[in-house]
Amino acid sequence: MKLGIVGLPNVGKSTLFNALTKLAAEVANFPFTTINPNVGIVTVFDERLEKLSKIIPHEKLTFSTVEFVDIAGLVKGASKGEGLGNQFLSHIREVDGILHVVRCFEDENVVHVSGTVDPVRDADIINTELLLADLEHVEKGFQKIQKLLKTNNKKVFQEQDMLRKIKENLNKGIPVRRIKFEEHEAEFMTQYFFLTSKPMLYLANVSENKHPEVEKLKEKAKAENSEVIELMSKLELEMCSLTEEECKEFGKEYGIEEAGLKRLVKAAHSLLGLITFFTVKEPEIRSWSIPANTKAPKAAGKIHSDMERGFISAEVINTDELLKIGSWSEARSKGALALQGKEYQVKDGDVIQFRFGI
Repeated sequence: MKLGIVGLPNVGKSTLFNALTKLAAEVANFPFTTINPNVGIVTVFDERLEKLSKIIPHEKLTFSTVEFVDIAGLVKGASKGEGLGNQFLSHIREVDGILHVVRCFEDENVVHVSGTVDPVRDADIINTELLLADLEHVEKGFQKIQKLLKTNNKKVFQEQDMLRKIKENLNKGIPVRRIKFEEHEAEFMTQYFFLTSKPMLYLANVSENKHPEVEKLKEKAKAENSEVIELMSKLELEMCSLTEEECKEFGKEYGIEEAGLKRLVKAAHSLLGLITFFTVKEPEIRSWSIPANTKAPKAAGKIHSDMERGFISAEVINTDELLKIGSWSEARSKGALALQGKEYQVKDGDVIQFRFGI
């Protein structure tokens, strides 16, 4: 899972990145501090895996990871190259989902590129630039298939109709992710990398005194069928240097019930339609993130391509049931392990041992 952190300059992207990854990305009070993307791989803590580690013999415990990419601040005109926009937009094409950071705090020591804090206006600036970049991408698509139209190939005309459909929606301010596609249109989409096709989550960067405009951002997100996660990135960064116990006390003082990373990862999993399954074969107990509705062979391929190619079957049990029984061997002796075949769709919380042969 690769998530790109985007937003206007000086909204707190790098501070958030540092808080989430505990890495030392440069943070400064001027635009374009981040030119080359900062990348951090973060362990995703899962309480279920920790509980499993107490009943399953193991030498190694491995959690899933999330890759965060801190992409430089975009500005109005980015789609036309303003502020090195073309370079920064290309970085967005490489991620799976977008974390759109919106400034929702006042601070006279941190300049705002527009002079005032207005979360809805700021969010619209970024969204508009992504829409404009996609419109340019559509035009390139038209140019690509122009010569092919002479072949009278049915699929070429279908692709042209799809591009027209996308262009019409983009001109209305509707991102690609909100367009309903027919099955044959979805096939064409694999050839294109539309920025607005990527799922997006708004991150409201708030301070202790919540900005009243944050509620308007939530209304905007709701209208777009999106979600807003509130984070105090500066505070989260300060908490990085504290012990777990100190973090809990600090969190209570500021009304933070759950660490920002945990809330963000849960929201990101939901955003990307991901679920988690576990493998408990010695010497390692491990969690894996996969898209919902993934069939067993494809899940096995997440571990190793040979396992997908030579998939035979999968022994499956839900985490809660395995924890109640107390051990894998006991679960097998009680007949609690379900033997599943190639058509089985892995469910969130499944504990699986795959059988395969090459």
